[in-house]
Amino acid sequence: MAEWKEYYQNEGDEAEQDEDESGGDYKFSGRDSLVFLVDASKEMFTKGEDGEPSNFEMTMQCVRSVYTSKIISSDKDLVALVFYGTEQSKNPSNSFKHVYVYHDLDSPGAQHVQDIDKLAEKGAQLAAEIMGSGQTSLGEALWCCSNLYSDIKLRLSHKRLMIFTCRDNPHGGDSAKDRQARTKATDLKETGVVIDLMHLKKPGGFDVSLFFCDIVSPPEDESELGLQLEPCGKLEDLQKRVRAKELKKRAQSRLTFSLGEGVNLAVGVYVLARTATKPPAVRLSRDTNEPVRTKTRLFHTHNGSLLLPSDTKRAQVYGKKQIVMEKDEVDEIKKFDDPGLVLIGFKPMDHLKLHHHIRPALFIYPEEEQISGNSCMFTALLLKCSEKNVFALCKYIPRRNTPPRFVALVPQREELDQSQTQATPPGFHVIFLPYADDKRTLDAHECPSASDEQVDKMKEIVHKLRFKYKSDAFENPVLQQHYRNLEALALNMLAPEPIEDFTMPKVKMIDDRVGSLVQEFKDLVYPPGYNPEGKPAAKRKPALYILFCTAESGGGAEKKPKVEMCEQELRDHVANGTLGKLTVPVLKDACKQFGIRTTVTKKQELIDALTRQLSE
Repeated sequence: MAEWKEYYQNEGDEAEQDEDESGGDYKFSGRDSLVFLVDASKEMFTKGEDGEPSNFEMTMQCVRSVYTSKIISSDKDLVALVFYGTEQSKNPSNSFKHVYVYHDLDSPGAQHVQDIDKLAEKGAQLAAEIMGSGQTSLGEALWCCSNLYSDIKLRLSHKRLMIFTCRDNPHGGDSAKDRQARTKATDLKETGVVIDLMHLKKPGGFDVSLFFCDIVSPPEDESELGLQLEPCGKLEDLQKRVRAKELKKRAQSRLTFSLGEGVNLAVGVYVLARTATKPPAVRLSRDTNEPVRTKTRLFHTHNGSLLLPSDTKRAQVYGKKQIVMEKDEVDEIKKFDDPGLVLIGFKPMDHLKLHHHIRPALFIYPEEEQISGNSCMFTALLLKCSEKNVFALCKYIPRRNTPPRFVALVPQREELDQSQTQATPPGFHVIFLPYADDKRTLDAHECPSASDEQVDKMKEIVHKLRFKYKSDAFENPVLQQHYRNLEALALNMLAPEPIEDFTMPKVKMIDDRVGSLVQEFKDLVYPPGYNPEGKPAAKRKPALYILFCTAESGGGAEKKPKVEMCEQELRDHVANGTLGKLTVPVLKDACKQFGIRTTVTKKQELIDALTRQLSE
């Protein structure tokens, strides 16, 4: 059978686009959408103490970071930026006063980032020209955002609206406008839009109970705390809160967790950490520069006819016979059991060793929507495992036709940070355990051991160089440089912004901490006059008699050196079983010395011939 690939334009096939954008094992359809609704009142442009950035500048930096992250991670998501309380009005048909749609709901691009940079540079000027002096009607702003969602023809899987403001009573006690805003917020929430409040610091404190407690959406699940009471005063806090809300938590898969006869739980499997890699190359059409997709077709090798899936068979050679099987038969052979988690028992936590780690762990959390009372039983199991300091041993089959794995479910309780934001979610970490075949015994060669004095000196060095390690404090310099180059190319920058490689050691700080300990350790380990950074000594040549024959040929080229060995050396190799270390040319020359035919070219046959000759 032959294989042929056809490239065609990526137009109008929204269903296939949704499959592509799902990203790996995630099963969902549609795109995420996010609308930034930013208050443009004069209070937002007031500078903080000691020259700190204003609330508006912090908001724009946060929006810019979301734009850039969306471009890198999920460029098909839709993002919009809307201001309310502006002097000028810009929205579809200009039916909403003092509402300025700066970016329509669309995929973020380089132009969007450039527009945000202009906003950050001209914040005070914009406050005097088009923003910060108009009346405020949050109800009309929410109505305008609702129209942005209704105008989108694409299928949306998740809709979120974030309100950035430092005014806890935007209408100044106007009950009619308050009632209109609450009514429109209720309509948005009924259509599936999640409304979040990113409130910022203001003199006297921000009181969410005055107005916004009726506007925001309730928590989407029990792992979220809903409305945060403390306002954001720093950019890092604001970005952290936005990152926690902007992405919808999606389960990699949803499985049944069987605890015994008739006792089942529904759990979702999540990936908490994934290796960051460069995005794959995108094929573009030569004529239109539009993305294209690969389509594979199978053709018969003899007559060239197109083969359907039912025309292909699977075969396996066994006992010199070709066993032909249907696709369904192959799938049935691969099937071990239905997908899910099956509880086997419990083991103490000290039975789980660090060297059992064979791949990144997963995380499971209950799915209350599938089974009523699911979370209550899951929480009870989690608390008991945590109290008794045990892990649950389970059989794990992620999907059909997948071999089973033994996993350890390690409990983790919920933890909150100082701002009462969830730092670690409650659930079980799925630790993959090795099979017996995965464990190997290494042949460790004997090495010279260090003396007690050398060990003590190295302990002093290690103690001086200890520091608190955090994995999230180190960025991949290759990825950072790659995205900086793309950013400079897209934004027409003269040169990419320099990056700081946090993986490089801080030599000066190390020298200051260690001092003379390194030289003292060298004096204890290395012999006098030894230079570790110098060139290594030349290796001793083996005891071979090498004869270089430099006879000239017609072309003037030199012949390869001819290697000859004495009979005693060959007999020593035979006695020690080390003939295999010699090369084929050396073995051929040795055969010629003893009159053995050298028509064979396989190394093992030459070794066998020499062994027989020298043994006789």
